[in-house]
Amino acid sequence: MTFAEVVARLEAGFQRGLPGPAAQARLAPVPRRQWPPSFDPARIRNAAGLLLVYPIDDRAHLVLTVRADTLNRHGGQVSLPGGVVDPGETFEQAALREAHEEVGLALDGVRVLGALTPIDIPVSGFRLHPIVAAMQIAPRVTPADAEVARILTVPLSELLDADRVRAVERTRDGLALTAPAFHIDGEEIWGATAMILAEFLTLLAWTGPAAQ
Repeated sequence: MTFAEVVARLEAGFQRGLPGPAAQARLAPVPRRQWPPSFDPARIRNAAGLLLVYPIDDRAHLVLTVRADTLNRHGGQVSLPGGVVDPGETFEQAALREAHEEVGLALDGVRVLGALTPIDIPVSGFRLHPIVAAMQIAPRVTPADAEVARILTVPLSELLDADRVRAVERTRDGLALTAPAFHIDGEEIWGATAMILAEFLTLLAWTGPAAQ
């Protein structure tokens, strides 16, 4: 698909309606962490992340970040540029602001296409709202020293390759889990980021990972 075809498919997908949690579940860890029974939903903090699509040689690419190892939450993991929603901000505004702060994204020319299904991240207490946007040219980006170890320029074609997804074993708070992960550019993209990408790719007719 060309970049223009990808954007057109995304726009049509948002018009039809989101595939939702069923699509996210394709790449969910097993077992998947849930909110504790005693957890008060009023304590959930809203966050927003930007899934930016742009062309290189007319082929769609995405911006992802590798979080700095020094961060308390999800250090070293691959994520969308994003963070906590400030009071009075919309999710779109927060996603764009965070992308500007984390990767130096100039917001001129960024066009928001729609919002994916929010995803809860009980391990850190957040509900993440993914915002999909497009640019007509490849952006100039620079990692914020304190938060981003490096920036990934990910070809969409690699994410759509079913063979890129392989299971990884992880231990979280003493609990062993198996997580489907994209293996791209020397990184493993798993957890909430992989689940968000699963819904995003489903809008483009992705049918899920190859059988293991």
